[in-house]
Amino acid sequence: MKFLDQAKIYCRSGDGGDGVVAFRREKFIEFGGPDGGNGGRGGDVVFEAVANLNTLIDFRYTQHFRARKGANGAGADRTGAAAPPVVIRVPVGTQILDDDRTTLLADLDTPGRRVVLLRGGDGGFGNSHYKSSTNRAPRRADKGWPGEERWVWLRLKLIADAGLVGLPNAGKSTFLARVSAARPKIADYPFTTLAPQLGVVRLSVSQEFVLADIPGLIEGAHEGAGLGDRFLGHVERCAVLLHLIDGAAGDVVRAWRTVRAELAAYGGGLAGKPEVLALNKSDAMTPREAAARRAALSRAAGAPVLLLSGVSGDGVPAALHALWAEIARLRAAAA
Repeated sequence: MKFLDQAKIYCRSGDGGDGVVAFRREKFIEFGGPDGGNGGRGGDVVFEAVANLNTLIDFRYTQHFRARKGANGAGADRTGAAAPPVVIRVPVGTQILDDDRTTLLADLDTPGRRVVLLRGGDGGFGNSHYKSSTNRAPRRADKGWPGEERWVWLRLKLIADAGLVGLPNAGKSTFLARVSAARPKIADYPFTTLAPQLGVVRLSVSQEFVLADIPGLIEGAHEGAGLGDRFLGHVERCAVLLHLIDGAAGDVVRAWRTVRAELAAYGGGLAGKPEVLALNKSDAMTPREAAARRAALSRAAGAPVLLLSGVSGDGVPAALHALWAEIARLRAAAA
């Protein structure tokens, strides 16, 4: 299934049903009187977060959602039937934005959460609503109220505990495939991942977390270079970031500063998230190169640097336990 994390759709709630003008005409009842019923309520437009979806691809082919109109009233004081709501099911983590793409209307970040985005119009009153001691035979009935309509943007932000960031070819996909059952594309030639990937990491029966791999960043990504910073939204909800640096590429300090600058330029609190820094591809460096580059990176970042290899698995358990320690700390604080 193709991954799609943004979609624009049109929504309209149903109009209310019309009230009617009616009078009782029954045998042996000398004075009948008005008995026109009210119209039924129009259908709402409801968004619901479901756990078994992970893409917005369905909204590429179905972009218009309209609820039905409420039924009209009838004689004998019968109210028209209310129209059923239109329920739009979206993945957990979907945000609903106004047409300007900046105003947040709803954030469906938990499974089963429902939001009524557009309410259906109320039904119009029938003439029985207007009868009084001075108006015995009203001939007034109202039309139903119109529903609401608007264009909205859907933006998916994947729910993950930890996120992988780094330059292209830093080994993020290899690391994800090593520690989880995810199978992202991996090859022996340079390329970059084109869509975010999710994997579940299980350290023990009681220790598991979700790890997200996003496409690599390059210098100027916040200005649209490469794939831009479009996919950085998928790590906004992560508790901790695992920053992988390609140790075999040479200038590891510059690589670290490039990604940190893009995180800061994007905003969203990414630059302030806890970060586990790791020098990847230790199998492609000599021990002397690994020690020198690790020390230089640690001095520049002012933090300890892990040494690992996603291919051989060396140092990977230490990185996973460092991620879990931070995730467990934040979960305990939230609880």
